[in-house]
Amino acid sequence: MLSRVANTLYWMVRNVERADNLARLIDVNQQLLLDFESLDSERLRAFWRPIILSTGDEETFDKLYEKAGSAEVVRFLTDDRRNPNSIVSCIALARENARTVRDQLSDELWEELNSVHLYLQSDEAAFVAQHDPTKFYSQIRRAALAFHGIAASTTARTEAWEFMDLGRYLERADKTTRFLDIANYLPSGVDATETGSPGVLHWSAILRSCGAMGAFREEYQGEITPENVVKFLIFSHDFPRSVRFCLNRIDQSLHRISNTPRGTYSCEAEREAGKLFSDLSFASAGEVFDMGLHEYLDHLQERFNTIGAEIFETYVLMPERVQSRPVESFTPTSTVLAWQLEQQQQQQQ
Repeated sequence: MLSRVANTLYWMVRNVERADNLARLIDVNQQLLLDFESLDSERLRAFWRPIILSTGDEETFDKLYEKAGSAEVVRFLTDDRRNPNSIVSCIALARENARTVRDQLSDELWEELNSVHLYLQSDEAAFVAQHDPTKFYSQIRRAALAFHGIAASTTARTEAWEFMDLGRYLERADKTTRFLDIANYLPSGVDATETGSPGVLHWSAILRSCGAMGAFREEYQGEITPENVVKFLIFSHDFPRSVRFCLNRIDQSLHRISNTPRGTYSCEAEREAGKLFSDLSFASAGEVFDMGLHEYLDHLQERFNTIGAEIFETYVLMPERVQSRPVESFTPTSTVLAWQLEQQQQQQQ
């Protein structure tokens, strides 16, 4: 596969996933604010500022806007084309990615992405976003789900699919940590607390942003505590938006691309992903809070960036490194590798 094609497919899916996550984040927080009608404008600004901080786009926002009110933040993240990470910009970038590799995609996948792009350029979309934002963000989420569903049912499981999966799960893991990081910036005095610590409503909003409320209730019988939320969204083996689940899929895709067995590595991207997956497999929520939630999440995001940079360097900048590098021999006598293979087989059952 050409490195240009691999990189384009990777970013096409990553941009769609980013738009989906932004739609979830804005919609849930707009609905959450309905429970705090008594907040004055200053307190509302303190509530929206963490949303910008969680996306990592505060520098761009501060250059474009003088204050961080709800109208400014929602516009910046939704349809401000000056922001390359707004929903409209992400879908436009994904559509442009798709256009340049049109022959690699099914007709259905191209039509779905093109239709949502054209819709976002229409007056109808602007009207719905202004008068019925819940419906607008629901449309974005449904379009993203349709895109992923069509991709899963019409794309052959070749290298192209693996690069698309890499983009999806790397972006999803990053956004899950950013949603959790919002808890560190929330203002005090709301949610029935004056301590500065987020309460049940805030943790519920974070779970809903990740589409995790139903699965969380099933596992923890509705007991929403910081420890349970962190344990579920970071360490869950089964929830598809947990960080550990995403890293497992990233590690799988990298080894399928290079055709090397898991537990070994042929490039730095595999080594970094394998190390992080191993760390997440043996860490606990207690260790997260001992280190500090923000510090732990910040460290995870740095490691995601390292994996992304190594993927780019290995498969886009210097793919000849992988092609010329001999595959390491697999030694089944290794107790550790044998144990890892056994764990993988159990997870696949």
